[in-house]
Amino acid sequence: MRPSQQKATVRLDRKGRGGKSVTVIEGLQIPQKEREALLKRLKAKLGTGGTVKDTCLELQGDHRDALMEALEKLGYPTKRSGG
Repeated sequence: MRPSQQKATVRLDRKGRGGKSVTVIEGLQIPQKEREALLKRLKAKLGTGGTVKDTCLELQGDHRDALMEALEKLGYPTKRSGG
């Protein structure tokens, strides 16, 4: 499935993380290898840590605006969820 046909949802999460903020990207239907490569590019661009959990990408800290901009440059339409 092409990036333009997918809808990436970007949200901030704090539940069960000891008060730490994590930016979560959901809704990307790409293979695991591509998901890991995308996460690596985003982590390098933002200078932060992160991980792949199931089908979601998680990056440490609040990077919603920067992530939405970066994903749109890569061709993924994005939507902000939550506040």
